[in-house]
Amino acid sequence: MTSSLNDIAARAGVSVKTVSGALHGGSARMSEETRQRIKEIAQELGYVTNFAARSMRQGWMPLVGLVADDLITSPFATEIIRGLDGAVRAADMAVFAMTLGGHRSIASILDEMRRFRPRAIAYAAMYHKSVDLPPEFADAVGVMINCRDANDRVTSLVPDETGAALEITKYLIDAGRRNIAFINLPGLLAGELRELGFRQALDQAGIDGAGAIVLPAVSKAIYSDRAHSIVGAHVHALMNASQRPDAILCGNDRVAMEVYAALRRTGASIPDDVAVASFDNQVEIASRLDPPLTTMALPHRAMGRRAAQILLAEDRAPVGVQKLPFQLVERASV
Repeated sequence: MTSSLNDIAARAGVSVKTVSGALHGGSARMSEETRQRIKEIAQELGYVTNFAARSMRQGWMPLVGLVADDLITSPFATEIIRGLDGAVRAADMAVFAMTLGGHRSIASILDEMRRFRPRAIAYAAMYHKSVDLPPEFADAVGVMINCRDANDRVTSLVPDETGAALEITKYLIDAGRRNIAFINLPGLLAGELRELGFRQALDQAGIDGAGAIVLPAVSKAIYSDRAHSIVGAHVHALMNASQRPDAILCGNDRVAMEVYAALRRTGASIPDDVAVASFDNQVEIASRLDPPLTTMALPHRAMGRRAAQILLAEDRAPVGVQKLPFQLVERASV
């Protein structure tokens, strides 16, 4: 015979409400030790959640919906989803995702998602950007990941782009590099914020930040992997200038890969002649370059975990933008 919440409560010596909170993510407050003990007793007694009854009682299913703004195709998608899914599963819930793209509007995706009666809904983007949520759906989204609502109506988790650029540029300066060029990502919010941090770091070190060399990685106004690259031409011109750079900061690891190849064509050695640093920590690129690339790791997994904390909290978090720090990954290119 299947055990009930009453059976578990009697064995654990707690209230039914406490048992429900431990197993179903309810509002009861308890220590982590109590939560774990209740789960162990439930497993021992063979308790099985009746999802249909639970949904009728609570008004929601043990699900967190994820609106994926082209996220599934991103090389970093797994980090956001792993962080979110791991934290949600710890609360005995599951994540389901719907991809926004093509002719599907935000409104239609959110309407479809709400039919499943999830506990909460998150919105995640492939790259750091501003999203204009329809006003009628601003309250439906509990948190935005790797993006922010254009009207700041939703709690948003974004990478601290300016702080990351400040840190990596200071790292280059501390390594003795003074003539640093930046091959950046045009037309992207991340590129704009990173340039700000780059120039700030130079100014703080007594180097002319306003006069620093910042060049676009592609010929188009907005960066994409498919746009025509002009990285090679930039590196050739920089290395033939009267004052060569002693470091090149790259907008992402793909740009850094091109910089490596272009520097080799000029006969320059990394890092002896030119140090190279980057952003993203796309491991399949950064760790396999020769020498391995020093780069700033995006906080995607941390954003996923933090999003779950916000979505499953008893009280709704104050609306605002939370900036999560990158992590410096030191390798041999500096």
